[in-house]
Amino acid sequence: MADKRPFDVLNGSLNNTVIIGLKGGVEFRGVMVAYDIHMNIVLEKAEQLINGEVKRGVGTVLLRGDSVVFISPS
Repeated sequence: MADKRPFDVLNGSLNNTVIIGLKGGVEFRGVMVAYDIHMNIVLEKAEQLINGEVKRGVGTVLLRGDSVVFISPS
């Protein structure tokens, strides 16, 4: 199996639903439509999650890369 680089994993997540954890325990779920070299991420159809439950829908959101703790397929 070939080694994957971080950007290979991000490319594989484009146009798929992901859960992104941020510093402070905040999580968002949505369709990842874009990212850049700083790992700033754009989600569409995003929802803020608390303890796995949807707290509110936020639509399109830009998440700053230095606050991202994890990215997981949903």
